[in-house]
Amino acid sequence: MPKKTFKEVSGNSYPMRINKYLAFKKISTRRGADLLVENKKVFINDKLAVLGSKVLELDKVEVRGAKQKEYKYFAYNKPVGIETGFPKEGFFPLGRLDKNSHGLLILTNDGRITDSLLNPKYFHEKEYTVRTSNKLRGSFKQKMETGVNIEGYITKKCKVKIINDFTFRIILTEGKKHQIRRMCSALFQEIADLKRERIMNIKLGNLKPGALREIKGEELDTFLETLGLTPSLRERLF
Repeated sequence: MPKKTFKEVSGNSYPMRINKYLAFKKISTRRGADLLVENKKVFINDKLAVLGSKVLELDKVEVRGAKQKEYKYFAYNKPVGIETGFPKEGFFPLGRLDKNSHGLLILTNDGRITDSLLNPKYFHEKEYTVRTSNKLRGSFKQKMETGVNIEGYITKKCKVKIINDFTFRIILTEGKKHQIRRMCSALFQEIADLKRERIMNIKLGNLKPGALREIKGEELDTFLETLGLTPSLRERLF
């Protein structure tokens, strides 16, 4: 029997609860893992796992006989004036846009990728086009890119491109609540329009307001691989 060791991996340490382990390996969500265990589908070293079972680094963990779930991903152009809704039953948005903002949201039924996409420690880019109602100040770009104090929090460095006197494009790798609006307010700029154009490699393009398009093919492969869901893992979707 190989020697079991304790190891810190990406903030996860062994021994690890079985539901956390399956989520960490992107085999399921934690809730989904609990259901797999309850349905007697999970084995640790060929022994049936129970709720609360713990896994060591060199343990062999298997999911047997579980029904494969079909995961789908959609780009959605959220219009201005509505709260983030669910235009497709059984799907949820990854992140949010406030009522007065519009543009790209990603909808999915795959809860495994939520943390990988939304946790700011992963530095995934989100790109916005912003129009202000007052002329941009000369120091605006430099101050935005360096970091803005919003109620005691200094925002991370970002990229800003000035389009004209009233319009700029910004790329963030974090997503504090109403962050761009709060950053602009702190610099005495009032936002007239805010549109999200891109999340990682997924672009809004010419998608009409309120419309959906399925993310698939090479676009989907790149998106999922960046989030750590390799092709071999995608073949084990439960």
